[in-house]
Amino acid sequence: MPGDRPDVDDLVTALLTASRVLVGVSARSLAHLDESVTVTQFRVLVVLRGHGETRLNLLAERLGVSPSTALRTVDRLIAADLVTRRENDQDRREVVIHLTDRGVRVVDEVTAQRRSAIRTIAESMPRPEAKQLVKALTAFAAAADEPAVALDAATMWGW
Repeated sequence: MPGDRPDVDDLVTALLTASRVLVGVSARSLAHLDESVTVTQFRVLVVLRGHGETRLNLLAERLGVSPSTALRTVDRLIAADLVTRRENDQDRREVVIHLTDRGVRVVDEVTAQRRSAIRTIAESMPRPEAKQLVKALTAFAAAADEPAVALDAATMWGW
């Protein structure tokens, strides 16, 4: 019940406030694209970038939407030349979705812009709180079953 766990209520309030900041960063990063990509469509691109070629049903599951909703979004992304769709070689009843080179570039460019904007905010935080936040957000993402972003040489340099 609300109020039974003030620590959880405080956490939820803090996360909602932080999410407003992150949604603003996200919206601004998508606004710079030459093509029009919605937040929902970008989420599909990110899931595909993180997991690679994916069956449509599994993509829908990862997005938390119905397969028909995922298919409509994929159709729009195909029209924008950001993803492709083909029959699964192992099971022709299944459809497999994958990013085009252009889709990869969009994800990487938007992610680099977001990383830069978030870095600017993070650099203004006091060091001890920033270290605590890393642990807390890592635990939060794990609890939500969200895969961690790999920090490789490309992403470290904003590519």
